[in-house]
Amino acid sequence: MDHEHGLSRRHFAGAALGAAGLMLGGGMARAAAPALTEGGPIGPFYPVTRPGDDDFDMTHIKGRKGRALGRVIEVTGRVLDRKGNPVRGAALELWQCNAAGRYAHPGDIATAPLDPNFQGFAKLVTGPSGEWRIRTIKPSGYDSPIGHRTPHIHFDIKGRQVRLITQMYFTEDHESNSQDVLYNQLGADAVTAMAQQQAEADRYRWDIVLAES
Repeated sequence: MDHEHGLSRRHFAGAALGAAGLMLGGGMARAAAPALTEGGPIGPFYPVTRPGDDDFDMTHIKGRKGRALGRVIEVTGRVLDRKGNPVRGAALELWQCNAAGRYAHPGDIATAPLDPNFQGFAKLVTGPSGEWRIRTIKPSGYDSPIGHRTPHIHFDIKGRQVRLITQMYFTEDHESNSQDVLYNQLGADAVTAMAQQQAEADRYRWDIVLAES
C-alpha cells in the first residue's frame, strides 16, 4: 500500500474518475464514486465453532433469559459496489470480543471472563437496498502480541464477485485508534473502515464499498 503524501493509489484513481465524469451529461458533474472500503487481516480468532444462534442480535442467545454484559449498540449500513449501487444478497459474517476483551475462541489466552450470554458471531444477508443491521455490545480494547488493540469488529463480506475481509473501528476511539498498529497501517484509508456515531449515542452507521461492478 502506497501512502506517500497521505494518499493511496485508490484515492488518485478515484480523483481521476471523478474528473472524467465532470464533462458527461452536457456539462453536469456526475456524483463521485464512493471510496472502496479498505481490507484488514482476518485475525487469529475467527470462530472455529459456530454458535447455534447466529442472528443479527448478538446481545441475546435464543433459549436464555440473560443479556450480554456491556454497552448495547446498533450498527446499520449498506453494502455497495464501486459505483455506489446496492449489493443485494451479500453475505456478511462478523465476530468480536466481549465487553471484557475476551474472544470465545480456544486460542485466546486472555484471563478475562467469557460471557455466556454473548453470541459473539453473526451471519447476515443484505436486503434489496444492500442494507444490513446488527445489535451487539461495544467491544473492549485488549492487549495482544502486536500491542494494544483498539475496539473493533471483524467482518468477512462476500459480494457478487468480491470477498473483503476487514475490521470496523469507532469514531470516538480516536486516541486508542492512533496507538493501534493495524489501524495505523490503513493510513489515509482508515476513514473507510470507520463506523460513524449517529445523533443517538448508541447508534452507528457504516457503509461497505466493494471493488466490484
